[in-house]
Amino acid sequence: MPVFTLPNDIDPLKTYLAGHASDTGLVACFCAAWCDTCREYAPAFAQLADKFPHYVFIWVDIEENPELLGDEDVENFPTLLVQTATENRFFGPMLPHIGHLEKLLATINRMPAINGGPPLLRQTLMAQA
Repeated sequence: MPVFTLPNDIDPLKTYLAGHASDTGLVACFCAAWCDTCREYAPAFAQLADKFPHYVFIWVDIEENPELLGDEDVENFPTLLVQTATENRFFGPMLPHIGHLEKLLATINRMPAINGGPPLLRQTLMAQA
């Protein structure tokens, strides 16, 4: 599974989402182009996407796509978001060790929804012109 990088891959991402089940989970990494930590984290994030094909992995530059955060702020990188089709399951900064995200994804279905967090990305992205 490729990692969709926003804003560059918005059209392929929308095409992918339109063609796949609405219950496909999303994993978004909110980053900034200037962030060295993000650049170092990106290859491991892409490798993890291959291990979890039932999720759509999205790399979001917060300076290019601030609307995807809603009212939320990103203060540390990487900041990760895991969503089901209907709810946020995780939103927050995580140490840049891909094993932490891998463990989170392995158990995310047993975790309850969280209050707050960004709006549902699938709906937000599909509504964009």
